[in-house]
Amino acid sequence: MESRDLLRHQIIESLITHRTEKVADAAMNVWEKLATEIISVVGEEGFNSLYERSVFLAQRTFPWLAARSLSPQSDHRFAELKIRLAEQTPVQARVANILLLITFTDILTSLIGEALTTRILRSAWGSEELMAGHPNDISNKAGKEFDNE
Repeated sequence: MESRDLLRHQIIESLITHRTEKVADAAMNVWEKLATEIISVVGEEGFNSLYERSVFLAQRTFPWLAARSLSPQSDHRFAELKIRLAEQTPVQARVANILLLITFTDILTSLIGEALTTRILRSAWGSEELMAGHPNDISNKAGKEFDNE
């Protein structure tokens, strides 16, 4: 499972690193797609719990991820994350978002398994989007990995 975890981590890193839009906007796009798929599996409360736990763990490395307000913004699930990422340098925002996504998918994998997590990532981000503009070695491995699921 270690090599699969590493591949999942590489896919996340590659997906975030190769986005051309503003870092905060790119993060919202990735998180919204992921949330849609995961909510269909574990429900809204399940997703929120996973996300909150991921933020809590990631804020050890990036303390600025800590929530400023206790009242959630109902108009946009990731509004606070977008604000936080936009306040950082693009490099720091990308690294923090990568850590947050890896932490989130690691927790999800521990609960539902690698195969289902991989299917969710594929549904959320699509194999074409995962492959677009990525280094060939990751693209080839990811394509084979997803084909085997």
